[in-house]
Amino acid sequence: MVPNSSPHMRRRRPGVPAASSEEARRRMIATRSEDTGPERRLRSELHNLGLRFRLHQRVIPGVRRQADIVFGPARVAVFVDGCFWHSCPIHETTAKANAAFWKKKLADNIRRDADTNARLEAAGWKVIRIWEHEQPSLAAQQIAKAVRRRRRRLGGRSLTRSRV
Repeated sequence: MVPNSSPHMRRRRPGVPAASSEEARRRMIATRSEDTGPERRLRSELHNLGLRFRLHQRVIPGVRRQADIVFGPARVAVFVDGCFWHSCPIHETTAKANAAFWKKKLADNIRRDADTNARLEAAGWKVIRIWEHEQPSLAAQQIAKAVRRRRRRLGGRSLTRSRV
């Protein structure tokens, strides 16, 4: 076989190693960055509580980072973090293939998350990070409590939609 001729060895971004196998390549392609299962379940619970929100909004001017769920008037930004991608302390995983690349990539993700949190908090936002393994109903209750508190404090709209 000619080096770099297999499908999982082509069209890479500079500095990104080739997938270690065709299966790894397929897994990476199938990994969603938006509308993941945990995110959809959380949004469903939030809707059941009567909360309305915006999705995938950039909340830091001039920075290409998006919050998964945004309560604009209350200034609450919610991020649903995947255990692998954000290095969950409970489900921490070490990549076996391309280990040096993944160690740096995940460390960079942690630094970017901390920077995002600091920027949002400095701008007056409440940041809530939910791990993908957390129970959606409990996470939704935590978020609803924060949104209620912030809306009262900021004089925003009521928590639930108006009933006619």
